[in-house]
Amino acid sequence: MSFTAVVMAAGKGTRMRSSTPKVLHDVCGLPMVHWPIRAARAAGATRVIVVTSPGGELDGHLPEGVETAVQPVADGTGGAVAAAAPLLDAEETVIVINGDAALIPAGPLTALIERHRAAGADATVATIRALDPSGYGRVIRDEDGSVLRIVETRSPGDATEAELAVDEINVGIYAFQGAALHAALPQLQSHNAQGELYLTDVLALADRAAAVDLGDPGLLVGINDRAELAQACETMQRRLLDDHMRSGVTVVSPTSTVVDADVVIGQDTVLEPGTVLRGATVVGRGCRIGPQVTLTDCTLHDEVTIRHAFGVEATAHDGVTIGPFAYLRPGTVLRDGAKVGTFVEVKNSDIGPGAKVPHLSYIGDADVGAGSNLGAATITANYDGRHKHRTTIGRDVRSGVDVSFVAPVTIGDGAVTGAGSVITKDVPAGALAIARARQTNLEDYAAGQDAAAPDGRGA
Repeated sequence: MSFTAVVMAAGKGTRMRSSTPKVLHDVCGLPMVHWPIRAARAAGATRVIVVTSPGGELDGHLPEGVETAVQPVADGTGGAVAAAAPLLDAEETVIVINGDAALIPAGPLTALIERHRAAGADATVATIRALDPSGYGRVIRDEDGSVLRIVETRSPGDATEAELAVDEINVGIYAFQGAALHAALPQLQSHNAQGELYLTDVLALADRAAAVDLGDPGLLVGINDRAELAQACETMQRRLLDDHMRSGVTVVSPTSTVVDADVVIGQDTVLEPGTVLRGATVVGRGCRIGPQVTLTDCTLHDEVTIRHAFGVEATAHDGVTIGPFAYLRPGTVLRDGAKVGTFVEVKNSDIGPGAKVPHLSYIGDADVGAGSNLGAATITANYDGRHKHRTTIGRDVRSGVDVSFVAPVTIGDGAVTGAGSVITKDVPAGALAIARARQTNLEDYAAGQDAAAPDGRGA
């Protein structure tokens, strides 16, 4: 069921009150305009043409393979499609959809195409029946059910009282036979209250116009301001979570869980309240995430447990335990069975299989061997003020608490470092390294201080 899709995205969206074009506002991890493009492709579109404004605001923000056409003047929906007309083949079927129609899935587009072809129509419009049709274009039908015209109602004077009483309204999605569209577009006129070229007038010019009632009022939702954006995000988020739950993921609290469109989650994973999974995050099977975890572009393999943590571009292999209150920065790799514990920050480091950084530590630009255990308050001093240097810690190393490794430095397999040490030189395998001032005890020091005080009670 191949066709070409035209996505109208040249509007300024002034009601968004934003320097960002309306169709680039985020809806569950994707720019708004990506959603109708995805829906069209899922329904069978072999080409997608996005109509943009002359400013080039969408450059670099559209999916690969999308073509663009520039609408030179903001002269309405008819002008938008006319801008794309030179790219359209007279023999093909063309669907037209608004760039803010983020909630339109592939199914209604498929239904529209099927109805359009079954009716042998030149033009077909998707409709619904609304309890409150205020502000929407009314679909006026002939006695045989064919569509005569669509009457816009956004401005006084466009519709009569009888037309305003019609409850069947235009969803804003159309299918056209290419030749009929090419013939009708030059005939459009701006004799209306808005002074614009209405694409809906093509239906009145067509020899045969049809309609398909989609039946779901929720498909009508466009996005014109930030309140409607929030509503659309909430609706889309629930769809995404429902899809994951039906695929075997447990979402304990859907109302407090955020999962972006491109996130992948394996079966039997549990998302606790406050979980936020962003970007291209991939989660394996049997993981437990949350509560209060935010991950962006991270990869978790199977049976990872992570609680109260924040991660960006980090990887955790099978059986890793993270948190609570851990921060995984870009370049972090945690190998099978590793542990990063409470108040630990890891950056651009490889923590080996079974290695542990239990608490209160910073590990940056380091390689930690399998089975090593770094005590509380372990620090890799990786920056000398100009350059970053790497710390290499071997297998089965035991560092005492409050140890600083001043990079570049290498700690051999099985080495031990004493508590409170500042390690500035390489430590051989199996050695004990202690690098701290010798302790000195002054006998009776406190009593002497008391005797020296004027009142005899100490200074």
